Amino acid sequence: MDIVLSQRMEGYEEGVFQALNEMLKTRLSRGEKVYDFTVGTPDFEAALYVREAVAKAAADPENYKYSLGDMPELTKALTDRYESRYGVKISASNIASVYGSQEGMAHVAFPFCNPGDVVLVPDPGYPIFSMGPAMAGAKIVKYDLYREKNYILDLADIPEETARAAKMIIVSYPLNPVCTAAPYDFYKDLIAWAKKYQVLVLHDNAYSDIIFDGRKGISFLSLPGAMEVGVEFYSLSKSYNLTGARVSFLIGNEKMVGSFKRFRSQFDYGLFKVVQYAAIAALTLGDEDVRKQCEEYQRRRDLLCGGFRKLGWDMPDSEGTMFAWGAIPAKGMGSVDFVKDLFEKTGVLCTPGISFGARGEGYVRFALNHDEAMIRQALEAAGSYS
Repeated sequence: MDIVLSQRMEGYEEGVFQALNEMLKTRLSRGEKVYDFTVGTPDFEAALYVREAVAKAAADPENYKYSLGDMPELTKALTDRYESRYGVKISASNIASVYGSQEGMAHVAFPFCNPGDVVLVPDPGYPIFSMGPAMAGAKIVKYDLYREKNYILDLADIPEETARAAKMIIVSYPLNPVCTAAPYDFYKDLIAWAKKYQVLVLHDNAYSDIIFDGRKGISFLSLPGAMEVGVEFYSLSKSYNLTGARVSFLIGNEKMVGSFKRFRSQFDYGLFKVVQYAAIAALTLGDEDVRKQCEEYQRRRDLLCGGFRKLGWDMPDSEGTMFAWGAIPAKGMGSVDFVKDLFEKTGVLCTPGISFGARGEGYVRFALNHDEAMIRQALEAAGSYS
């Protein structure tokens, strides 16, 4: 039988991480050393009190039924966290839980965008920012981010015609992959711009707990007027090392959150209660662990970015996220070919910048997912690259 795929599948290529993983497995099968800095999965353990909460919840057979929503304890833990961490007061009507921001981003445009509606997304930027709205039939228009402007969106760079046509804009700071944190005034200007052009704002707030050099991680919702124009995703994956648990929240404008819940009610029966208990434990008890972990990420950043600069690479210190972003050494090749060449010659594997958009070409991203001893070994291996 001839299986004919839908036209939408023409735009879905194998993810870059899958392709890089095949390269990794091939090298490992030859018994050669690998230093994998690709996927941003923390190497830290989930806290003991979180694991204990999971074990206790998993032993209760009642927790294996449909949850049909968030437990009051989870809502309270999140509202308390947002008020103490960001100074933002929210209630249950401002919150929608979801199995990870990745899945949330895949669905978030469906309640708001008709086919052909314009959604503005960053270039470079995380791929799901584009793929999610595209699945809803939205027209993706990329706004360019410039290193000369520290990858902070200059709203004046968006043409008037584009701004008037836009239905939604997706922003994220600190931004994966370029590792830049935005100042308070950026969000203030963004809210004013969104009101002027009647554009919905979606802020991906994945890394505000992993931010360096005394900077303050900012919730978009902490600014006056933000609740009128938008929402943000807040994830527990990186702050609390719960990547596999897949727990995130869409928070903000009541109408937007309510519409998102109504859309997802067609196929989502609520977070597994065991996962909810993990989230409650993390949000209630985790602030000190989060701070200590951020300090360790900063030490790794100092070592990795500084080490590559000593090797002649152009890799500035990350301002936030669990990544580092730098220009490839001048080798006359694209980022994909460079990553393959570097890996074959040294065993050091990173992510090509082109996988984050056209403006990522010429750059690579490293995850800070190894301890300092492993980073030193990787730097030594990379030092032999020629």
